[in-house]
Amino acid sequence: MTDADPNQHPHVSPNGGGRMPPADASPPAAARRKTPWPLVVIAVLFVVVPFLAWYGTWFGRELTDEQIEEYLAEDKPRHVQHALSQIEKRIARGDAGAARWYARVASLSESPEKEVRLTAAWVMGADTRSEEFRAKLVRLLADAEPVVRRNAALSLVGFGDARAVPELRAMLKPYVVTAERDGTARTALTEGSRVRREALLVRATDAQGEVFDVRSPLEGRVARATAKDGERFARGAELFVLEPDAVSVGDALRALGRLGGPEELPELERYARGVGGMPDYVAKRAVQEAEEINRRAGR
Repeated sequence: MTDADPNQHPHVSPNGGGRMPPADASPPAAARRKTPWPLVVIAVLFVVVPFLAWYGTWFGRELTDEQIEEYLAEDKPRHVQHALSQIEKRIARGDAGAARWYARVASLSESPEKEVRLTAAWVMGADTRSEEFRAKLVRLLADAEPVVRRNAALSLVGFGDARAVPELRAMLKPYVVTAERDGTARTALTEGSRVRREALLVRATDAQGEVFDVRSPLEGRVARATAKDGERFARGAELFVLEPDAVSVGDALRALGRLGGPEELPELERYARGVGGMPDYVAKRAVQEAEEINRRAGR
C-alpha cells in the first residue's frame, strides 16, 4: 500500500467503487438522505458549549453595576476577578462611580484566594490618590505568594512608594522553591525546563504514601533542579531554582528606573551586558533605566 497525502481525498463513488458516476447521473437515495437532526444538535453543541464557557469566564465582557455587585458577593474566584477587572477599567477611564467599590476592593486584598489577592493588588494600582489602597498594597508586600507581592510592588510604583524597591529587586534574581513537607519525588522537571505559573514541578509521595504536587509559584526557567526522580527531600529543602522570565524582568527594570537609586546600578548593568536566555530588548531596557537613575542622581 502506497503512502497517501493526508491533504488529498480520493474520489470514490457513494457505493464504495473506485470510479465517479457520470456527471448527469442522479445521486442514489442514500446520498439524498438528510442528516439526522440529533447529529445536527450534537454538532451545534460542540461549538456552542465551549463558546459559552469561554464567554462566561472572559474578563473583557462588560458587566452592569448590578452584575458587579452580584459577582463581588459570590464565592467564585473567577467571578470576583471578573468584577475586579471591570472596576479597574472604570477607574482607568475616570469613572468616579467606581469609588463605590473601593472598600470592597481593599477588603478583597485579604482574600484567602491568591488569585483574588493578586487581582485586587493590580486594581488598587489604578488609583494612586487612594491612601487606603496604598496601605493595603504595602501590607501585600509581605504576602506569602511571590506573585501577589510582585503585583503589589508594581502597583506601588505609581504611588512613588520606595517600600516596593526590595520586592522589585527580587524580581531580577532567581527564586528558590522549597519543600513545604517531607516527601519522595516520583517525577520531577529537569534543568532548563521552561515553566508557567502553576505548572507542575514535581509529583511526590509522603511517608503515608499520599501523593502531592509542587507547582511553580512563578513563570520562568528551571536553572537548578535539586529534586530528582526517586530521591527523598525534607521540609524546607531547596527543590528548584527558577530564573525570572523576560516580562517580569522588564517590568522590574522599568519600575526600578522610577524608584531605584544608584545602588540598583550593578544589577541593571548586569542585565545591560546581556543575561543568557533574555531577549535583546531586556538589555536595552536595562541601559535606559540605568541612564534614568543616573539622570535623577545628577550624574
